[in-house]
Amino acid sequence: MGRALGILRCCLALALPPLPAAPRGPALRLRRQPRPGGRSADAACKNRPLDLLFIVDSSRSVRPEEFEKVKLLLSEVINTLDVGERMTRVAVMNYASTVKVEFPLRTHFDKASLKEAVSCIVPLSAGTMTGLAIQTAMEEVFTEEMGARPATFSIPRVAIVVTAGRPQDQVQGVAASARTAGIEIYAVGVGRADVQSLRMMASEPLDEHVFYVETYGVIEKLTSRFRETFCAVDLCAPGGHECDQICVSDNRSYVCDCYEGYTLNPDKKTCSGAIMSSLVTEEPCKCEAIAALQDSVTSRLEDLSTKLEEVSEKLQAYQDRQQIV
Repeated sequence: MGRALGILRCCLALALPPLPAAPRGPALRLRRQPRPGGRSADAACKNRPLDLLFIVDSSRSVRPEEFEKVKLLLSEVINTLDVGERMTRVAVMNYASTVKVEFPLRTHFDKASLKEAVSCIVPLSAGTMTGLAIQTAMEEVFTEEMGARPATFSIPRVAIVVTAGRPQDQVQGVAASARTAGIEIYAVGVGRADVQSLRMMASEPLDEHVFYVETYGVIEKLTSRFRETFCAVDLCAPGGHECDQICVSDNRSYVCDCYEGYTLNPDKKTCSGAIMSSLVTEEPCKCEAIAALQDSVTSRLEDLSTKLEEVSEKLQAYQDRQQIV
């Protein structure tokens, strides 16, 4: 009779739908990043790791005082970054008719030394060889030898070109090659900059990668734009996803997962406690095995109970004899 009941219970587990998982509070978030809009800008936004290169025009079209404004922009953008060997690495290239790598990605891993190095940059003057600068970026900056992370690390390679003139060489082809090589290009034009050239070198979508300001006096306003651009959004923040238990985000999208012992439902969002169902589905014969185990345990418990009763009776008889004596 007990064996039949055990098999019946096991079969009922197959017939009944799995119960939904009991609520466990907010879904667990993995790879969490702060979400914009919090109490403070620094606490709310954490930029994703980058290999970032500033390509700065210092040709004759840029006056010395204007070049100082560009250096201020670089310093302020650096202030918004999470700089570090395992976070964002920064390099700066200075160009005119020639190109000079001021410092590569492998040199500075803290904000203080970066800003100090930026403050020491001096203009080169002469022409505006923007195409040559982008080519040099591919060959001499975005390489593992110069500090760029391997492609397998999936660290974005980003170049920000700041120019105030018209390129004196071809930029369209070399910029296309750079983009094909995985370099994301932002083009910043100031004053007399050729907007068409900016559009030819920048990545798509152009409205997110091409910036123009009329004078160097307002170029610092771009700091907030770049800060927003490099800010990582927490897709697994409360209210930002539909996961029942665990949310896993890579900053571009998210997927749902479940705690151990639960399974993800077909909707890919909610979880069910289906341990018994999965056990029986995998090996239906385990129902009989479970019932047999229940019978064995019950039999042993009955034997143990009988022995305990015998011991109790003997103990009581012993105590009775002690009282008579």
